[in-house]
Amino acid sequence: MTPLRSTRLQRKLTLEQVAAEVGLDSSSLSRIERCEQYAGKDAATRLAAFFDLSELEILYPERFMGKSKS
Repeated sequence: MTPLRSTRLQRKLTLEQVAAEVGLDSSSLSRIERCEQYAGKDAATRLAAFFDLSELEILYPERFMGKSKS
């Protein structure tokens, strides 16, 4: 599971809630979470700030999958 999706689920937020907060379409956010679409630089910056993640975790989620943030 990607850091983005894992963090969203831990915070019990819906795709729609996050999408509205960061200015993305919920279907695009879903594809980003599933690694079917890459986040652009602006979207990655907004998502990273919202979730307190690094932009690298958003842009290159496969590098962080399976690692827990402690």
